[in-house]
Amino acid sequence: MAPFRQTLRESIESALVAILRERSALRGAPFARGGRAAPTKDSYDDSPALHNETFGIEVEIERPRIPEHGDFSCNIALVMAKQVSMSPRELAAAVAERLDLPAQFVSLEVAGPGFLNFKLDPEAWASVVEEVLEAGSRYGAAINPSPEHVNIEFVSANPTGPMHLGHARWAAWGDALARLLETAGHKVTREFYINDAGNQITLLGKTIAAYYLRAFGGDAEPPEDGYKGSYIQDLAQDLVSEVGRAWVGHPREQLIAMCGEWGADRLLEEIRGQLESIGVRFDVWTSEKSLRESGSVSATLEELRKRDFAYEAEGAVWFRSSKLGDQKDRVLVKSDGQPTYLAVDIAYHVDKYKRGFDRFIDIWGADHAGHVPKLRYALEALGYDPRRLEVILGQLVSISRAGEPVRMSKRSGDLYTFEELVEELGPDAARFHFLMQGPDSALHLDLEKAVAHSLDNPVYYVQYAHARICSILHKARDAGLKHPIPEMAKAAPLSSKEEIAVLKRLEEYPYLMSEAASARAPHKLANWARELAAEFHAFYQSLRVLQADSEELTKARLALVAACRQALANCLSILGVRAPERMEKLDDSDRSADED
Repeated sequence: MAPFRQTLRESIESALVAILRERSALRGAPFARGGRAAPTKDSYDDSPALHNETFGIEVEIERPRIPEHGDFSCNIALVMAKQVSMSPRELAAAVAERLDLPAQFVSLEVAGPGFLNFKLDPEAWASVVEEVLEAGSRYGAAINPSPEHVNIEFVSANPTGPMHLGHARWAAWGDALARLLETAGHKVTREFYINDAGNQITLLGKTIAAYYLRAFGGDAEPPEDGYKGSYIQDLAQDLVSEVGRAWVGHPREQLIAMCGEWGADRLLEEIRGQLESIGVRFDVWTSEKSLRESGSVSATLEELRKRDFAYEAEGAVWFRSSKLGDQKDRVLVKSDGQPTYLAVDIAYHVDKYKRGFDRFIDIWGADHAGHVPKLRYALEALGYDPRRLEVILGQLVSISRAGEPVRMSKRSGDLYTFEELVEELGPDAARFHFLMQGPDSALHLDLEKAVAHSLDNPVYYVQYAHARICSILHKARDAGLKHPIPEMAKAAPLSSKEEIAVLKRLEEYPYLMSEAASARAPHKLANWARELAAEFHAFYQSLRVLQADSEELTKARLALVAACRQALANCLSILGVRAPERMEKLDDSDRSADED
């Protein structure tokens, strides 16, 4: 990372330690070397910050919202003022007096109630370009000192029908999160949980069996609560083509089981193909049916009994979750002997814990919110740390065309499907639009805008910036100019407001990456890509690159645009979106300064 923020952070931390030492000495509190208070209770009484070995110091360096306030800002004085019994502005002034910053920082101001604002020498920003070009595809990636092996379970669509828009959103989101965590230095396993057992598969079997028998003159009626949509008839016809009359004579229950298993397998293959169509692949596919057959559910129930967290009552088996703070106990096995969804899910998560992951991230629909505490109680009851499980709950997706809601699907007979969306938008637009908001926000998608080849379309806007840069670099190569290398960044000052805006956006990328990984927030990267694209487009339309005022300035600007291209490509790669080298031009108003 460019050292600006780290330099400021270390300098401010040193100043704070000096201030805390001074105030501790005035109170007669002993102080250990290395900025740590000696471990005597009396030494802590007048200075709460000393309760923590690092004094509770968490120095954050941000970009001011108003550019005129400077290049970097820090609010640590507002955060720590009470801990050192000083006013925020007094503490900020004391920190400022003790800062010994390198010459690249040209001004320091104590502003407002106690902000520290810093301005950087414009020529210092060129080091950002050097760093991007030297790091290449690794720009923004981290060497994590404490990497984790993370299991991310997402999509997990039931193999009973076409995937819906929620599945599409979680596919894009889960895959981008996996890529983000990998770039942050973690090892990630992507997992899909297949709900291929229970009542839903029986119902699928009943529905397919009815249409299969009808094909041979039978009078079977599909169940009233069976699955609807043309895909069911298509499945039945495929079954007829595959096995002919061979299954007609089987007993009813056997036929239902065979049709359910066959249909689930066929639909699962469709699900795999649809996910791969947007670049989403899984490392592990875990079958609920296999989990049940392995005895894992029974073993988990027995372990709960041993720990006095399971008991029988009213013909069912119950989880004594109220013992851990739940409002009431929960059913694990129904009176008909069938395990509940909760019982199977507990066994599934125990299986994941036993596989040795450090952390588990489940991405579920918001309708599963009530299930989360029950599962956590069960893990705690079984001796597992429930804090290792993170659950991300996502809100619904709605779509419209020409201002009118789009609801119906010809194939599913229900909602507009994953497959229809990808066919209409393409994988890039689908993924990018689903990553523009956090999962806790309901998402609305306008299909007409999402497919438009216009700068009003966010994904087109970002991809077009990358293609523009590639065009500039191709023209430079055709003109015999040297391919941009890091040293070219300092060939001439990059000091215009448009250049500085791009440089500042590039500088923040590694920090944003780290923040997005910690917050499980890949949408922050989609927004950053849009901001960088906006700043590049403004640069492109205002300043000449190939026909700059001097050869040295052309070199410096070529290095800048090359760095911009690299950072955009890195970001889009995490989002799972292509970074195209060529795209169609819009119109004559869409011109660069080089073309004027």
